[in-house]
Amino acid sequence: MTRRDAIRRFLNFEIHQDYVDYQIVDEHQEEDYRRHLIEYRGSEDDIIRAFLFLPKNEVVGSVLVHHQHHGNRALGKSEVAGLEGDPYQAFCPALAKRGFISLAPDSICFEDRMTSEARPTRDPDDEWLQHYNEMAYRLLRGTTLMKKIVDDSSIGISLLSQLENHDNNNIGLLGHSYGGNTVIFHAPFDDRVRFACTSGAACSYRTKFKNQTGIEMAEVIPGFSEKYDIQDLLRLISPRNLLMVAGTADKYAQDILPLFQSTLEVYKSQGAKDALKCQVFEGGHDLDSDRFHFILDWFAQQAG
Repeated sequence: MTRRDAIRRFLNFEIHQDYVDYQIVDEHQEEDYRRHLIEYRGSEDDIIRAFLFLPKNEVVGSVLVHHQHHGNRALGKSEVAGLEGDPYQAFCPALAKRGFISLAPDSICFEDRMTSEARPTRDPDDEWLQHYNEMAYRLLRGTTLMKKIVDDSSIGISLLSQLENHDNNNIGLLGHSYGGNTVIFHAPFDDRVRFACTSGAACSYRTKFKNQTGIEMAEVIPGFSEKYDIQDLLRLISPRNLLMVAGTADKYAQDILPLFQSTLEVYKSQGAKDALKCQVFEGGHDLDSDRFHFILDWFAQQAG
């Protein structure tokens, strides 16, 4: 058994490969793209709502964009769609203008995937409790929240791969913070992902334990850190293109440079040194103009 198979079996991920049936709920026209609000089924037959951006000009590839957490579960897909929140999270319209189809789903517990009990109140305590329960109930059943998130993410890749009129071999994955964690856990096990960017998320469990950095709920995976760590996942992405981004004062990516150097050794051994990039910017955890445009430029290079 390969190391990749061993880690995937430990995590019990099921990378979806089948056709995805989806329905268009709403459509909005912009000068450079069409934005569809769509629905499709998740790994537990639950409903996932997502924005699908379709460029009106030549399509150069597609990207699955995972939203951040930022302590605001009322915002999910709408932030990376540029409809609400931080403008430096609005990757989907910017990618569409560069010719990329992009898909922005709500992660479980966020925006349209909050429970009916949490959604009307918009009380952070109710939202936190739902998120906690999604983790805790799964742990009690012998599974994990990360499995649910990655299984759902792989359904998004299946949806992108079945779309017509674009190169199905040019599919990417992008996420910042919470979304960046999803990239780190999903990309190693899905060869359909040809290029990936993780921002504000490259930090080992060992470093988080040492510095008492908070662990996001989906990262609570019993026994994982006794056998593996984040560098083991990053190395499995080789030789595919990978961009790692962080701020100098970002505690959620505080050992990005050691992780990069460790991962680079594997890329070098596979003759893919230039496929791995790392860029650290002055600043903290939140994205800014420099990081936002650097990431977009890197994705534009993948279209070439």
